[in-house]
Amino acid sequence: MRRHGILACAVLFLTAGAAAATEAEGELNIFAGDIGNMIWTVLIFGLVLFVLGKFAWGPLLATLNDRESFIRDSLAQAKEDREAAAARLAEYTAKLEEARAEASAIVAEGRRDAEVAKAKIGEEARHEAQTLLDRAKREIEVAKTTAIRELYERSASLAMDVATRVLRREVSAGDHERLIAEALTEIGDRDLN
Repeated sequence: MRRHGILACAVLFLTAGAAAATEAEGELNIFAGDIGNMIWTVLIFGLVLFVLGKFAWGPLLATLNDRESFIRDSLAQAKEDREAAAARLAEYTAKLEEARAEASAIVAEGRRDAEVAKAKIGEEARHEAQTLLDRAKREIEVAKTTAIRELYERSASLAMDVATRVLRREVSAGDHERLIAEALTEIGDRDLN
């Protein structure tokens, strides 16, 4: 600041000296004046320079320095915040990828479980169908045997009735049972052949 003040005074003195020299030559100059005016001008300029330096430039420079510090601190804080946000973003991205991988694993496990359940249900259905088929075959065999026996008995009874009519006599109960047994045996032997 003092350097600027000294420089300003030197420029003023040189200008005043040049004005005095041009006045002596007879030309009009706005800087032309007498030495008294020049001294008062320099004194007033120095006083203004002193007052501004003491009361205006100091607080103004302090305010500018404070603002510069605030801006520098704000930029540093913004840089830290940006780096922290980038770190958080990377962390969240990693967590999101982990969650996606976990979800894919859960879906894959669900598919495997569904395949196992499908195979188990299919196996149970085949087993139950085979059980029902075996039971139906047994019931058919029992019904067939019962129907054949009833058919033999009815055939024997009809044969007896026919024989009774042919012989015109009645066959005794013992003869009747013996004839039925023989007929059944004979029919059974034919079925086996």
